Amino acid sequence: MSHQRTGFYNREMLQRHLFPSVTYHYNSGGDPEHIPDLTHADLVAFHRKHYHPSNAVFMTYGNFPVDGHHERFEELALSRFEQLDHGLAVPDEQRYRAPVNIEAEYATDTELDATESHVVMGWLLGHSDDLDYMLRAQLLSSILMEHSGSPLLHALETTELGSSPSELCGLGNDTREATFVAGLEGVDPANALAVETMILDVLRDVAANPVPREAIESCLHQLELNQREVRGDGFPFGLSLMVRTLGSAMHGADPAYLLDMDAAIERLREDSQADGFVASLVRELLLDNPHRVRLTMKPSSALSAHREARERERLAEIRSALTDSDLERINAQADALRAAQDRPDDTDLLPFVTIADVPTEIKIPRPEPDAGAPGAAAVNRYSASTNGLVYAQIAVPLPALSPEHERHLAMLGDLLTEVGSGARGYQENQAWQMAHTGGIGAGLMARCQRDDPELGAQIFALRGKALARNTDTLIELLADTLAAPRFDEPARLRELVAQMRAHEEARVTDIGHSLAMSAAANGLSPVATLNESRNGLTALKALKALDADLKDDAAVDALASQLTALAERLAQSPRQFLAIAESAHLEHMTRAFNDVGTNLPAPTPGAPAPMPGSDQANRDVAWLVNSQVNFCARAFRAVPVAHPDAPALMVAALMMRNDFLHREVREKGGAYGGGATYDPNAGLFGLFSYRDPRLIETLDSFTASVDWAVEEAGNQRAREAAILGVIGALDRPGSPAGEASAAFYNEQFGRDPDFKRNFRAAVLEVDANRLRGAVEQHLTAASARTAVVTSKRVLEQSGAADHFLSETL
Repeated sequence: MSHQRTGFYNREMLQRHLFPSVTYHYNSGGDPEHIPDLTHADLVAFHRKHYHPSNAVFMTYGNFPVDGHHERFEELALSRFEQLDHGLAVPDEQRYRAPVNIEAEYATDTELDATESHVVMGWLLGHSDDLDYMLRAQLLSSILMEHSGSPLLHALETTELGSSPSELCGLGNDTREATFVAGLEGVDPANALAVETMILDVLRDVAANPVPREAIESCLHQLELNQREVRGDGFPFGLSLMVRTLGSAMHGADPAYLLDMDAAIERLREDSQADGFVASLVRELLLDNPHRVRLTMKPSSALSAHREARERERLAEIRSALTDSDLERINAQADALRAAQDRPDDTDLLPFVTIADVPTEIKIPRPEPDAGAPGAAAVNRYSASTNGLVYAQIAVPLPALSPEHERHLAMLGDLLTEVGSGARGYQENQAWQMAHTGGIGAGLMARCQRDDPELGAQIFALRGKALARNTDTLIELLADTLAAPRFDEPARLRELVAQMRAHEEARVTDIGHSLAMSAAANGLSPVATLNESRNGLTALKALKALDADLKDDAAVDALASQLTALAERLAQSPRQFLAIAESAHLEHMTRAFNDVGTNLPAPTPGAPAPMPGSDQANRDVAWLVNSQVNFCARAFRAVPVAHPDAPALMVAALMMRNDFLHREVREKGGAYGGGATYDPNAGLFGLFSYRDPRLIETLDSFTASVDWAVEEAGNQRAREAAILGVIGALDRPGSPAGEASAAFYNEQFGRDPDFKRNFRAAVLEVDANRLRGAVEQHLTAASARTAVVTSKRVLEQSGAADHFLSETL
């Protein structure tokens, strides 16, 4: 596969040449080819210099006096160190006087055509901690690439010079000096200059012709909306603010200045009124900026073999220089390392929260009453502190579908908001979305019944957000998208499918552990089977075939017909509306939903979509991809969330991850990560490794982890730590809108607040007998299936190829 891991190699290679002399020139994780040159003394010296409080930034968040925190920092850490003045500030990069063209290779395990090359252009910009400068750069990036109607992104999506835009496209601000990147994947390297010319021609056209005022206002609207939105579903809001400012703060910037966006946006809005403002930005940041790199990355099936040969030669050279006493010393150090890894950590060195510290009550959002008109569709209304934003959704319980419609369901979710709707073609529709909303999306949810893993329900949801002043437009847009999507632009369908394929291929080795888990779970439960068919490697293989088929006009027409019919089927199904906003805006949202509800097709009651059957006869599977590392997974058919053993399995997963798999798979095995997980919505338990140099040995560690869990179930300290970790995950705060949305869908799937409270209480009561019994009963060889995502070469070298059913993308 041409795109796997190439995003990483592209990014690393491009950064190496955009930053020829400062720290960003080097691989921050270490170049594997130079690791043998690293001595222990070098490592210790580097650690003492860089991992020192003098080179650190401390951040706190909250409405409390910080003196107490400062005292604890001093008492527990800072008092043990002396201030160092080691001058670690990153200097400005030396600027190129003329653009640079670079050709390089990326490794593949299979022979690929040269037309699978990547061509990207990168510019080095100004300081990323200059708020006004970065907002101007963000405005320009948005004008050029915000949506498919933007001039540069439209050119990249529609050109025949490549298959899809590069995943590196856009503004980057994670270095002291920012970058801007544009480029293509799937390019013949002979066309590298043509790609560069096309990109520069678009920029010159933007500089020469006034950008419509509405396009500028649309981008300013997005900046305002992003500033207002209270996020926090991935991790707490305060932490997200810290992450947003930490990079610049490390370079000496004031975080408070970086967060004062309202005044800066108003300054930008005022500046943007000047004639030629965007044209001057294009010239200043890009066209007249000589610090530019054109990078062409070509596939090479021989590169990995050459690297491995060089590594073997280097290691043989090192080995030949070792004396007998050197070997004895190294063996003694290896024995000492193994002993240290096997020795239990002294957890008494760390503060320890106890179960007694866990609050008994949790707050779960509840809907407000709906006083809608008689006969109107129900509007589920949640009051939340959304800082002037409204969140609207249309939820459609999935009806029974034909096999052909079911096959295209996931694709409909991906494409629905990317095509035209009503009287608007896709370019106008994209611009309309950006001018009036914070974007809309669609997706599928599937969960098993809380007490039966063979039964379940599915929901298709359309969702969007907007500033409150755009409530009517947002809800009308959602309704138009559901009732009148347009799949009548064949070129757009081809572009979208090609982009989806490239995007999913590029992600394979970024989310390989998730894909391996999905492949292992396939057939063990209905929800797992659906997930694999819609989001797993099985789905990617089907997507590749579809992309190839769409070269034929008849295939495009057939796809458009199927998607149109499927959309009509969903539009005619019963639906619910979800409104999340501050209380003052909920009545307006209710009226808007009632208005559009009368324009939607009358819902036709029907049977819900059936769940597929389980198939435990499926064999262990090995998916063969272009990867230098492995992803291993083992899934067990377990129990649904209402089963008495469900809380114990959730605790067992965290205990196995933290106290066994981390040590065996990561510390000893060298994988980037590994762990265990229990999925109550699919009735599954899973073990996985991430970017793993081992294969069979890791599968042996999976087996050993189950035995370990049985033996260590009585370890009260480890068990209570896992219980607290599970409670922390259950109680983790989300954004105000995210918590309300989760509460609504939990209700739809039978997980009401009382059920969540009871489950949480059961987690706190997990004892040794319950944990041991759950592991012994459910994590058995008979209930397990294994999957690996690896290369053909590694699978053959493992000696286990005959054990797996091999699948090739």
